Amino acid sequence: MLVPRPVESVAGEGSFVLDRETTLSAPPALEGVLTWLQGALRPATGLPLREGASGGIQLQIEDDLGAEAFRLTVTSGGVRIAGGGPAGVFYGAQALLQLLPPAVFRRGRVASARWEVPAVTVTDAPRFGWRGVMLDVARHFMPKHDVLRFIDLMAMHRLNTLHFHLTEDQGWRIEIKRYPRLTEVGGWRHESQVGAGPDAPNDGRPHGGFYTQDDIREIVAYAAERFITVVPEIETPGHVQAALAAYPELGVHQGHLDVWPRWGINPNVLNLEESTVEFFTNVLDEVLELFPSTFIGVGGDECPREQWESDPRTQERMAELGIIDEAGLQTWFMRRLDDHLTKAGRRLFGWDEILEGDMAPGATVASWRGLAGAVTAARRGHDVVACPDDMVYLDYRQSELPGEPIPVSIPLTIEDVYRFEPVPAQLTPDEARHVLGGQANIWTEHMDSPRTVDFFAYPRLCAVAEALWSPAERDFADFERRLEHHRLRLDAVGVEYRSPEGPRPWQSRPGIPGRPSTREARAAHIAELVANIAEA
Repeated sequence: MLVPRPVESVAGEGSFVLDRETTLSAPPALEGVLTWLQGALRPATGLPLREGASGGIQLQIEDDLGAEAFRLTVTSGGVRIAGGGPAGVFYGAQALLQLLPPAVFRRGRVASARWEVPAVTVTDAPRFGWRGVMLDVARHFMPKHDVLRFIDLMAMHRLNTLHFHLTEDQGWRIEIKRYPRLTEVGGWRHESQVGAGPDAPNDGRPHGGFYTQDDIREIVAYAAERFITVVPEIETPGHVQAALAAYPELGVHQGHLDVWPRWGINPNVLNLEESTVEFFTNVLDEVLELFPSTFIGVGGDECPREQWESDPRTQERMAELGIIDEAGLQTWFMRRLDDHLTKAGRRLFGWDEILEGDMAPGATVASWRGLAGAVTAARRGHDVVACPDDMVYLDYRQSELPGEPIPVSIPLTIEDVYRFEPVPAQLTPDEARHVLGGQANIWTEHMDSPRTVDFFAYPRLCAVAEALWSPAERDFADFERRLEHHRLRLDAVGVEYRSPEGPRPWQSRPGIPGRPSTREARAAHIAELVANIAEA
């Protein structure tokens, strides 16, 4: 009944029952995991679960296992969780929780439960090293409390990378001490668009919020304790109107702008003066101090070039730099950020549009416009994170039912998402090694609360987690059977997931238009978009 599905699970005879005499033991290297496991077990069980020299639940490091691999052995005499490193032991502890009754995930004492674990040996290891989810907190801000809850849910499903989308046209969500107006001005907007399309109304309600640097440190530390790396993203050189509202001198047209209250692609972009490059390298320096991640996101997607084409100063700047077209100008800007990050010992992480230029070898590509970007990047020697929109964009509608809230693009059912395969079939084995893994993307234009994020994310994110952790062979009927039981765990945690029958009445948004599409229309649109990659 485990989610994700393990490599191997062999049932034994009998069971182990946790009681007031059960203790835990671990070597010093696993003190953090032991403390976490005590904290996970105590609320619902009400058991003391103290440390003991030869505990009923033993945590151990074993050198024959990979860093994230584990071996969980349950007999009538006790539980032994061995991992190649602390992360592996942590994932084994997560598996142990799933072997207990679902009520173990409740945060108050459950007096009527019997805390029995069936005898079993589970041997497991992840298929991919990057098992992620992108969370957009720029369109709709998610309070810190809910970000920490989101991280807990990621850990429950053995996801290990949070791509944290922090800046956009609609809001700047991270404190930068050198440039305080980024949050003072850029951290909120006067109102928000409701629904999709050019005629969708605005709600007239201010929206905002940001994370202080202390908040960011807390989020990063909390995630690290759960073996999750937080990869920040500072969007450039498009999707930047919140920054332009705070510092107009960064824009091509340097007049007053408000933080943008609409969705979609915004024409306002950065100018490419040396002072603008310096501004964003200064921003990145503060970001580097807060996030120890090897990878640092800088965007690079959906950047309109019309302002550059029509602006005399930009054309003069291109001549100064010896750049012949606007695409080359964007490449020059991204390469400057790339060089800065490389010098700091980090690696640039950007959307697949960065392939339209010449990036440094360390640049890593998020392939979102299908998997064409993944193929191109891998063949050029760039590492890839697969996140194709037609497989793992969790803001897309979940069925053809009329009650789906603000329906966007094509329907992506649980089964569609479960079929996600990060490695394109046309890659050779050597090229396929550049595929680090994959992630789901949660864009929040139409998710104005954490409970709405729950609805769009779950249980589809459970399917993504299995696609990234488990062996490549898939059995959707088996997954559905395990998911039926797993929903009881989500119920215990309090996740407001989408029911198999469809949206609950309070989850629908009647009267608010969406932007539904067909797979044929989506395929034609993406084919046009990726033509630039092929030409490059």
